[in-house]
Amino acid sequence: MAQRDREDPHRPSRRRGQGELESQVLGALREAQDPVTAAWVQERLGGGLAYTTVVTILTRLLAKDAVARERRGRSFVWRPTADVAGLAALKMRRLLDGESDREAVLASFVTALPPDDEQVLRALLETAHATDGADATDGADVVGRADVVGGADGAGGADGVPDGTED
Repeated sequence: MAQRDREDPHRPSRRRGQGELESQVLGALREAQDPVTAAWVQERLGGGLAYTTVVTILTRLLAKDAVARERRGRSFVWRPTADVAGLAALKMRRLLDGESDREAVLASFVTALPPDDEQVLRALLETAHATDGADATDGADVVGRADVVGGADGAGGADGVPDGTED
């Protein structure tokens, strides 16, 4: 029986949504002024998370290129390399990468969008196409545009990198 069930058997346990902890950890990292330790993140999040849980989430975020780490003394310090929106976009790209018929998946996604979201997507695509000739190394905003353009027209991998170079 889980520890919290023994403490209060009438309290229903709440299971976190998929990616909820990753978003919380990433949010905590973004609040920090400098790179921080996993212990700092654990303390910041509160809620009785085990240190090993925090390290596991940080390691998963590292594998997704959403955080970076560097050795400091005997441990690591962590810093964000993406925001919550970037993490969500990464998840969407990975799901799309797992499908054989990208066009059908994208078509289904677009037709299911509410009209306001469709308008936002159209505006983003127009901006991406208008700036297609701009400097492709211009930071995270360009990465976002490259993802939309690269994923939608097949000019590279889902992350805008030519096929065969993504992980």
